[in-house]
Amino acid sequence: MNNAIQDTYPDDVAHCYGCGRLNDHGLHIRSAWDGDETIAVLTPRAYHTAIPGYVYGGLVASLIDCHGTGSAALAAYKAAGREPGSEPALRFVTASLHVDYLRPTPMGVPLEARGRIVEVKPRKVVVDVTVTAAGETCAKGNVVAVLMPEHMLAGMKGS
Repeated sequence: MNNAIQDTYPDDVAHCYGCGRLNDHGLHIRSAWDGDETIAVLTPRAYHTAIPGYVYGGLVASLIDCHGTGSAALAAYKAAGREPGSEPALRFVTASLHVDYLRPTPMGVPLEARGRIVEVKPRKVVVDVTVTAAGETCAKGNVVAVLMPEHMLAGMKGS
């Protein structure tokens, strides 16, 4: 996916298991604009199994979580009239995550997460996320993302 916000995260905050490009063992979730919505696509691996044929619910929650924070960053840059990756970095963390599982999520097909921006404030963005598999809605979530606190950024400097 071109223009993924996660590709612009500074190296010191690009280690997240879900979306960090520098985490060799991570999911590498990548979020980008698709019209007025955001999109991320993730194909589950065999080790993401809950029971044979179905995805572990934690993977679905991770997809909603990281796509939500990535969507928040995209929305914040857009609201500020800035290009993603411009300084200072706008990196978000999860303040609240709510997930409703609507049906079992099948293995063997890509999962598509679509984000809809609900609210944008200077330090907080709210995103609704829908996860589909093979055209069927499997889960819906809501992410309240907040701008990463300075002490988290400062704690990563020099590591």
